[in-house]
Amino acid sequence: MIHKNIKRLISVAVATGMLAFGAVAGEVEVLHWWTSGGEAKSVAELKRLLEADGHTWKDFAVAGGGGESAMTVLKSRVVSGNPPTAAQIKGPSIQEWGDEGVLANLDEVAKAKGWDDVLPAVVSDVMKYNGNYVAVPVNVHRVNWMWVNPEVFKKAGAKIPTTWDEFSEAAEKIQKAGFIPVAHGGQAWQDATTFESIVLGVGGADFYKKAFVDLDSKSLNSPTMVKAFDVLREVKKYTDKDAPGRDWNLATAMVIKGEAAMQFMGDWAKGEFTAAGKMAGKDFGCYPAPGTKGTFTFNIDSFVMFDVGGGDAAKAQQAMASTIMEPEFQEIFNLNKGSIPARLNMPRDKFDVCAHDSMDEFVGSAGTGGLVPSMAHGMSVFSAVQGAIYDVVTSFYNSDMSSTDAAKQLLSAVQSSL
Repeated sequence: MIHKNIKRLISVAVATGMLAFGAVAGEVEVLHWWTSGGEAKSVAELKRLLEADGHTWKDFAVAGGGGESAMTVLKSRVVSGNPPTAAQIKGPSIQEWGDEGVLANLDEVAKAKGWDDVLPAVVSDVMKYNGNYVAVPVNVHRVNWMWVNPEVFKKAGAKIPTTWDEFSEAAEKIQKAGFIPVAHGGQAWQDATTFESIVLGVGGADFYKKAFVDLDSKSLNSPTMVKAFDVLREVKKYTDKDAPGRDWNLATAMVIKGEAAMQFMGDWAKGEFTAAGKMAGKDFGCYPAPGTKGTFTFNIDSFVMFDVGGGDAAKAQQAMASTIMEPEFQEIFNLNKGSIPARLNMPRDKFDVCAHDSMDEFVGSAGTGGLVPSMAHGMSVFSAVQGAIYDVVTSFYNSDMSSTDAAKQLLSAVQSSL
C-alpha cells in the first residue's frame, strides 16, 4: 500500500483540524514531473487554458522522469494534511489513494461532458474508484517503441531490426561503424522500460500478462524469462560507458544528434524529437520494439483530484478536469507530448505517422488481446511489486548475475512484495 500509516495520520489530521487545504479561490496547485522540453510545453498549454478561464495555476513540478521523487513528495504532503489540488498519478496507484479516502468525486463533470461515451473502457476503468471518476486521463502512451536515427543505420549499412536476433546483427554493424547502437539511461525505471519490451517481444502478449499482470509464478521463473534476461544483457552490451544515471531525454538527444542509432522508450521520446524540429518518417523513425509488432504496452497519464473541501477551489478543480478532456487540450497536449489522445474520435490530420500507427495499434491490439498495461510505468501492478521488479532488473543489469538466478530472484522478490 501507499504508506501503512497514511490512513491513520489522515484521520488524526481531520480530527485535529489540520486539513487546511492550501488552494485559494480559483487556484489549482498541480503536482507533476513533466519538466523536459516536450513535456514542459504540454503542461504550459494546460496552464494557459485554465488561466484563460480565470483560474490560477500554481505549479508544483518535481523533476524525475519516472515520477518516484514526485510520489515521495506527494506522500509527505498528504501525511501532513496539505495535499495539492491535483497530482499526476496513474494505474493501480489511483486505487491505492482511493482506499485512503482523500480523493474528490468527478462524476458530475464526467456525466455533463459524457466521458463514458468518449473514453475507451480500458481507459475509463482506470480513472474510477468504486465506480466513481476520481481521475482524468490526459493521454495514452505506447511504451514498446524503438526510436531510430535512419541516417546512422544507413551509414552503418544496418537493417532496422524486427526481431532480437536482427537487433544483435544491426547493433554489431552500428558499433563497428563508430556509433553507439543503443542510447540508454542507467536508471531503474529505464532499465525496466527496456526489459518489459524485451519480455513482450520474447514471450508474447499472453506470457507478458501472466508474468506482469497475473504475477504467475511459473512465468516469472521460466525459461522464457531467462531468455528475456539474456536479451537484456545483450542490449546492455551495445550501450555506452556513460549511460549510468543519464536522464531519458538526454539519451533521446543522442539519437536526435546522430550519436546513437536507437532508443527503447515510450512515445514521450517523440516529444523531444518534435521539440527539436525533427520530422517523423524523415529525420527519425518509430518502430515497435523487436518482436512486439501487433501489441501495445499502454501507459495512461492522468491527474487525480484530491478533496479540497468544496467552494471556489473545488470549482477550479472541476474546471481543470473538464479542460483536460476537451478536444482542444487533448490535441495540443498530445502533439507536444508525443502520445495519442485518451478520448476517441479525435481529428487525426495534425498528428504524424507515428501517432497514426499508435492510434491504429491501440484499437487493433485491444481487439486481439495484444493490448497490455505497462509494468514499468505503474499500470499493471501495485507500487510495492513494481519496486521489487525494478530492484531485480537493475541488480541484474549492473552485475554479472546469471539470467537463471535473475529469474529465480524475480519470483522471490515479487512473492515477498505481495
